[in-house]
Amino acid sequence: MLAEPLSSNKRLAVLIDADNVSASVIEALLQEIAKYGTANVKRIYGDWTSNQLNSWKNQLNKFAIQPMQQFKYTMGKNSTDSALIIDAMDLLYTGNFDGFCLVSSDSDFTRLASRIRESGLIVYGFGEKQKTPSAFVVACNKFIYTDILENQQTSKSQDLKGNKALIELLKSAYDAVADEDGWAHLGPIGSQLTKLSPSFDSRNYGYKKLSELVESMGIFEVKKSRSHLTIRLK
Repeated sequence: MLAEPLSSNKRLAVLIDADNVSASVIEALLQEIAKYGTANVKRIYGDWTSNQLNSWKNQLNKFAIQPMQQFKYTMGKNSTDSALIIDAMDLLYTGNFDGFCLVSSDSDFTRLASRIRESGLIVYGFGEKQKTPSAFVVACNKFIYTDILENQQTSKSQDLKGNKALIELLKSAYDAVADEDGWAHLGPIGSQLTKLSPSFDSRNYGYKKLSELVESMGIFEVKKSRSHLTIRLK
């Protein structure tokens, strides 16, 4: 997770690709989005005349999500993606938002995420780990895998001491923010981790908090106070 969630005053536009997201995750998804801002717009795109979206239909009123109808005019062409992209650009040009939440596992939204970021707005991506291409992940400021939202109650902490890739990532983030004495505050480390790897999230490894993950690694000396936690490489 981001070490310091953005202010709840951030105005967010939430755009959901119904064809690529399970309805079962919506409650946890909106709770996650609330950590980063307020969802001033919540729209979901798909062909609502199709029985394939029946599981979503029961969720629309419950969570005040506006369904956007898009017929499939041609087989093999994803008109839903096009409708979402057009709406996103219209909303971007209003200047009324601080960021966007793009909810899909589809690579078609890679350029959209990049374009929104080029305008100085933050982009949060949400999608399934096995289906989302890395290009879309890195195009976002922060990418949250919906798998961890569905499995938050059942995920188990992992033994990470032999995870060389994670160790190198943590060391790189630490090196970037450590002071002259070698101490680094956990908050800036969390922010740096997200810059280095948009999909980084301690929950991917079974830990609810970054502090718990860092302590489990055994490579840092940890110093705690009431207001913050600092670490130093052993």
